[in-house]
Amino acid sequence: MKSPSRPDLVVSGIGVTSAIGQGQEAFLAALMAGRHRFDTMHRPGRQRPDGADSPAIPGFLGAEIGELTMPDSVPRILLRTASLSGQVALATLHEAWVDAALGEVAPERIGMIVGGSNVQQRELTLAHDNYRGREQFLRPTYGMSFMDSDLCGMCTEVFGIRGFAYTVGGASASGQLAVIEAMRAVESGRVDVCIAVGALMDLSYWECQGFRSLGAMGSSTYANEPALACRPFDRDRDGFIFGESCGAVVVERADASRRTDRAPYARLTGWAMAMDAHRNPNPSVEGEMKAIKGALACAGLTPADIDYINPHGTGSPIGDVIELESIRECRLGHAWLNATKSVIGHGLTAAGCVELIAVMLQMKEGRLHPTRNLDNPMETAMKWVGKEAVSHSIDNALNLSMGFGGVNTAVCLQRYS
Repeated sequence: MKSPSRPDLVVSGIGVTSAIGQGQEAFLAALMAGRHRFDTMHRPGRQRPDGADSPAIPGFLGAEIGELTMPDSVPRILLRTASLSGQVALATLHEAWVDAALGEVAPERIGMIVGGSNVQQRELTLAHDNYRGREQFLRPTYGMSFMDSDLCGMCTEVFGIRGFAYTVGGASASGQLAVIEAMRAVESGRVDVCIAVGALMDLSYWECQGFRSLGAMGSSTYANEPALACRPFDRDRDGFIFGESCGAVVVERADASRRTDRAPYARLTGWAMAMDAHRNPNPSVEGEMKAIKGALACAGLTPADIDYINPHGTGSPIGDVIELESIRECRLGHAWLNATKSVIGHGLTAAGCVELIAVMLQMKEGRLHPTRNLDNPMETAMKWVGKEAVSHSIDNALNLSMGFGGVNTAVCLQRYS
């Protein structure tokens, strides 16, 4: 049961940037329409140099962010040395900051936790390629920008945050882990407000090839049909498809003074983390069930109380099987299910935060977004949202994230009323 001494926590501000849209309104509209941007990726450093002219080496598929709109509050001189991950984090944080009116909060009472580690790999690959053979001319800012803490430095400098700021790494569960740590920070009273950022993981061809060699990243099957490649929970899936994204969530106590007329997006009622105790990428039913049951117990809910699940749902041949088994064994088979990654792709370190945002925007909208490419569901007995959005007023939602290294996290959200 939920402890009566625990404060009610809410989300008071949201920022989101993804390949399907920048900002809440554009993101939600594209999500509900099932509008995607999957294609062969074109950013410099995303394709193997030896594969450029070789039809025998299929290019890496994914969804990349288009033109990024930067707010005027971000100094242009800072952007000259900011990585793509840094620029997207600043733009996304700006939306959440304004949304929650954080300019009215004492800077010393604001904290920030960035979910993700090693998130700027493509920038590093480009720098290595550019300066190879003339290393003595390497730009000095490389000495600080190669560390993930550079994102913390940039964001706190631009927004004047003076509480604390650090990064947490949990592979593909990093974004949700950041939200959990933000909840703990507010609950313990370390700060009044804590911002969780799910950082954009900027993959180079090295990471893409590593994921493909591991059998985690698709798609050789749909190399010439990118729109069909991302298909979580479909029998014809062949791995996850990358999608650039970043999310920012502002967490604070429900009884804190309201700075805007708008109601909070949702209550954060329960959370849990469980490890599989192994290094391999293989998921486990035991670990996922432990995280689900822990989050439900923390929220004081029974499985029957959950009416919507936003699963991890990557399209992985093994991961989707294990996740559905975990959901079924936890007696959650009655709840609505869709897969946000089918529309936006797998944001890796950002995924857990961005998908939590997807839950809250659906909660606010009273509709559930479609699941793309779910032509032949793995388990027909599940309550899938198929090709079209459906009307549903979410009362209690469960959001799941899993990461390599045996990381399992789960968060319960409740409609604010």
